[in-house]
Amino acid sequence: MAKSNTFHFFCIILLFVINSRVAVARHLYYDWTVSFSEAMPLGVDKKVIVINDQFPGPLLNATTNDVVNINIHNNLTESFLMTWNGVQMRRNSWQDGVQETNCPILPGENWTYSFQLKDQIGSYFYFPSLLFQKAAGGYGPIRVNNRAVVPIPFARPDYEYDVLIGDWYNADYQLLRLAMDGGSMLPLPDGILINGLGPNQATFDFQPGATYRLRISNVGLKTTLNFRIQDHQMLLVETEGSYTLKQYYESLDIHVGQSYSVLVTAKNQTDGSSFYMVAVSRFIPVELIGVGIVRYSGFQGRPRGPLPPFLASYDYKYSVDQALSIRSDLSVGASRPNPQGTYHYGSINVTRTLVLRNDVAFINGQNRYTVNGVSFVHPDTPLKLADYYNLSDVFVPGIIPDAPSVSLPHLGVSVIDTKYRDYVHVVFQNPLFSTQTWHSDGFNFFVVGMGMGTWDEGRMDMYNMVDAIYRSTVQVYPLSWTAILIKLDNMGMWNLRSQDAEKWYLGQEVYIRVKGEEEDPSKISPRDESPVPENVIKCGRALV
Repeated sequence: MAKSNTFHFFCIILLFVINSRVAVARHLYYDWTVSFSEAMPLGVDKKVIVINDQFPGPLLNATTNDVVNINIHNNLTESFLMTWNGVQMRRNSWQDGVQETNCPILPGENWTYSFQLKDQIGSYFYFPSLLFQKAAGGYGPIRVNNRAVVPIPFARPDYEYDVLIGDWYNADYQLLRLAMDGGSMLPLPDGILINGLGPNQATFDFQPGATYRLRISNVGLKTTLNFRIQDHQMLLVETEGSYTLKQYYESLDIHVGQSYSVLVTAKNQTDGSSFYMVAVSRFIPVELIGVGIVRYSGFQGRPRGPLPPFLASYDYKYSVDQALSIRSDLSVGASRPNPQGTYHYGSINVTRTLVLRNDVAFINGQNRYTVNGVSFVHPDTPLKLADYYNLSDVFVPGIIPDAPSVSLPHLGVSVIDTKYRDYVHVVFQNPLFSTQTWHSDGFNFFVVGMGMGTWDEGRMDMYNMVDAIYRSTVQVYPLSWTAILIKLDNMGMWNLRSQDAEKWYLGQEVYIRVKGEEEDPSKISPRDESPVPENVIKCGRALV
C-alpha cells in the first residue's frame, strides 16, 4: 500500500509539472498585412513599407515559452520574408525568415510563421530580409517578457517605451539596390530616424518621479549610433536577452542590429520642462543627428538650450572601453530561475576554432564583400530545403576555409558543417577601416575578447572567461578582432551575417549547418529538430 501511495503521489506531481509547462505555452495569433505607403520622415516623399498601415510596425509583445503565430499577407509588388533579429527559433530554423531557410512569400500570397519563444527573455526587433527592403522600413519591436515565476532583477518600471533608432536614406530602396547591383557602393545616409520619425517629431511623455524602461534597437542599415537623453542617466540592465551588471551611462554606442534595455528615472519636477533624446552617427565623415523630445507634464514647446554635447565622431577608445565594461550579471536569472552564472562557459573544452576575416573585393565587375575570400551567392533553392530533401549540387559544405587563405576572392555558397553541441571559438578579423557588426541567427554567444591588430593564439590569455556578455550581435572595430564562444546546441541551418545591410546584400554571410548523428534530415527526431512545417513553401528544385 505504501508503494502504491508513493506511486500515486509521484503521478500527481508529474501531471502537475506537465500541466504547468503546458499552461505557460500560450498561443498568440497575429494577422499582419505588408504594403507600401508614402511618407516623408526627412521631408522627402518616399515609398515606405508598412505593416497594418504602421511604420514602424506593431509591437510583438509576448512571454517566455509563448507560441507565436503571425500570418503575413504580402501586398508588395515583390517577394517578401520577415526575420526576427535575436529570436533563437529553438529547433526550428524553418521559421527563421532568411533567404536560405525559407522560400519567399510571393506578391499577393500569405504565409504563417509559427515559433515558440523558448527559454528567452529580452529586447529584439523584426525586419524584412529580402531584396534590400529594410531600407524602406518594415521593421518593428519585439519584447519577450519574463514568466511570473522568474522575477526581473530590478524594480518593475512604471512604463516601457520601444525606441527604434537607425540611419535613413531618402532614395527609393529599389534604386539603391539597382546601384549596388551595378557595382556602386552605398552612399552616406541622409539622416537618422527615431521610431520612424525625423527631427523633433518623436515624443516620449514622462511623469515626474516615474521609472521608464527604454528598449532601444539600432534598426538602421549600416551606421553606429550614440544614444543619450539630455540631463538623464541611463541604467543598463539588459542586452539581447542577457541581464547585465547594472551600470549608469551618460550615453551608449549602439551598433547596427544591437538592442539594449535601460532604466531612466524621471526628474521630480512639474514645471513643464522637456528634454532632447538624441541619436547621433558615429565613425562616418558626416555628423547626422536624430532628435526626439522627452516631455514632462504641462510641457511648453521644445527644450530650452542647445543639444547635449556629442562625442568626437572617431573616438574609438570611448566605444571600446564602453564595450568592455558591459558584463553579465551572474547572480540573477534570465528566462529561468537559475542564475546566469551557473553555466560556466569558460571551463568547456573548445572543439573547433574558426577565424573569419571580412574583406572587400572586385569580382566579375562588381564590388563584393567576402568572408575568408568567399562572397556568398544564393542558389536556386534555399539551403534548408535542399538539405532536407537531399538535393545534390545546391551546396557543398567546406568551400569556405576555417581560417583566411591566400586564394583569390571568389563567389560561392558558403556552408560550414558542424556537429550538434559543438563548442566553437570564433574570431572575427576586420582588416578594414570601417566598423563591422556580426549577427548569429539561432544562438547567443559569449563575447570573450576584443583587440587591435591581427588575432593570434596568444591573445586568448586576455579573454574574459568569467562574466562576458552573452548576446547575438557584436561589433568588430577597424583593424581589430573580436572573439566569441558559441555552443551549437540548436540544430538547423543558421545564418551568420554582417549586420551592415550593404555588406550582407553583397555577399558577407555564411550558413552554419548544425547536425546530429542522423545523416538523413527527414529522419531527425522532433526532440532535436522540428519537422518540416505543414505549410512549408517550396521553390526552386524543391518543387520537383
